[in-house]
Amino acid sequence: MDLRALSTVTDWFVVCTAETAPQMTAVAEEVERALARHGGSMWHTEGTVDAGEAFARQPQWVLMDGGDVVVHLFNPAARALYRLEDLWADAPRLSIPPDPPVITARSARAA
Repeated sequence: MDLRALSTVTDWFVVCTAETAPQMTAVAEEVERALARHGGSMWHTEGTVDAGEAFARQPQWVLMDGGDVVVHLFNPAARALYRLEDLWADAPRLSIPPDPPVITARSARAA
């Protein structure tokens, strides 16, 4: 969501859903890696679950603050409960296209 005209706290909200604790951990880690690849970093993260605890305790909401961008990573129940899309209904939405397929040597030979 583009919040530049609506908020002085951040420019962008990224809202996503993960079905399981391991998936939530993997998505949070990939967000950190992707930001690092582009020269950025997260300032603060709340709600993460250590990999060793991932099956014992289910995270509901991970908030990742990168300053200009804040990532909200929800499990399905928390996303339905908090409904950030409704709270920020005036914010323009941008779709993030999926990553292009990864071409490996094996898939290139098969093609």
